[in-house]
Amino acid sequence: MSSTAGSVGTASDTAPPLTPTNTSGDAAPPSADDTNNPSSTTQQPSTPTGITATSTEDTNTPADSFLFASESVTESHPDKLCDTISDAIVDACLTLDPSSRVACETVCKTGVVIIFGEITTSASINYEQVIRDAVRDAGYDDPAKGLDYKTCNVIVALEEQSPDIAQSVDSTKVEDMGAGDSSVVFGYACEETPEFMPMSHSLATKLSARLAAVRKDGTLDWIRPDGKTQVTMEYVMNNDGVPTPKRVHSIIISAQHAEEVSNDKISADLLEHVVKPVVPEKYLDDKTIYHMNPSGRFVIGGPHSDAGLTGRKPIVDSYGGWGSYGGGTLSGKDATKVDRSGAYAARWIAKSLVAAGYCHRCCVQLSYAIGLAQPISVHVDTYGTCTNKNGQTEQSLAKLVETKFDLRPGCIVKELDLRRPIMRKTAAYGHFGREEEEFKWEKVKDI
Repeated sequence: MSSTAGSVGTASDTAPPLTPTNTSGDAAPPSADDTNNPSSTTQQPSTPTGITATSTEDTNTPADSFLFASESVTESHPDKLCDTISDAIVDACLTLDPSSRVACETVCKTGVVIIFGEITTSASINYEQVIRDAVRDAGYDDPAKGLDYKTCNVIVALEEQSPDIAQSVDSTKVEDMGAGDSSVVFGYACEETPEFMPMSHSLATKLSARLAAVRKDGTLDWIRPDGKTQVTMEYVMNNDGVPTPKRVHSIIISAQHAEEVSNDKISADLLEHVVKPVVPEKYLDDKTIYHMNPSGRFVIGGPHSDAGLTGRKPIVDSYGGWGSYGGGTLSGKDATKVDRSGAYAARWIAKSLVAAGYCHRCCVQLSYAIGLAQPISVHVDTYGTCTNKNGQTEQSLAKLVETKFDLRPGCIVKELDLRRPIMRKTAAYGHFGREEEEFKWEKVKDI
């Protein structure tokens, strides 16, 4: 695997910023560029114009700084395809029956998509058509890509929600609805970007979105659907003890590609059409390291290369490794599941606290018990950055949150309007840090 580093041309200065903490989550899933190709004769990528080859990584990080990496994947990565299908099923149910209860998992592999889970709804849904439409939208329209929406095998294995669970959630008023499961969720916010997200995560997410965009608009006709990005930022601690982005240490992009394209062209095109339009020039320097398709070959991708499964990209979905992550995934669930609605509320709280100036960054934890409406606990960790605004201390912020936010699941659903069919839009490029109107948990509450 070759390492490439070097000088960079102009870049727009509009991409958003970010920050870190301890992470909690499962081990990372297989890399998107793991094509399981046993060939040992594959030519390694050579160095395109404007990039200087080097055989060693930059290890000269100053003592007062640290490195932190975040990754993202395109909407057509096999795991993201499964998230998208699961959320498309949720939306199809909510469109016809806003009271639908949905817990839908998806798995995909070469030529096949399977959905399974529990759905209780009055809606009559053509699940097969919903699945094929999502596969088509992800760009899988040819058997040569490992999946073709027109001919792939579709298996539907759904049952109704357990009546034991249903009776613990049901209520005459939505506000009194019990939690659909016991759960612990987290929300995070910081001052690194205008959307109060960590910069390493923000840049990785924007790079993966750009990678998909240049495929879909034809800018790079050699790109195929699957792809993955990774950004390592160098941070320094400011006088308030807040991690502050200093520079981009390295960028990794793995882009599935056509057979005939050269590694030189891949590297040059990704730098020019993906990196430069996204990463602000001020964060790039002559020490920034670039790995463009470091495996040397990524022709076989998508479900043909790696099986996909709903919920296997929780760090991509949330904060890029900053803050913490709870025990449940987000996609494939209606909002009675506090894995989803509670996580949205926790982000809403964290962003509102930072935006209001109570702290420079924070992580909010909420816990719930199945069938109970009130949360079991509320915790706020500002990492020592509490500003004592209005006399509020680190210890008193949790009580402030409880007085300003009604955290009963039914009230979260009502306040954030989570019975709308908006879930598919969250499935790719993050559930947080989005400015679209549908993402009401991103609207700062005046506290």
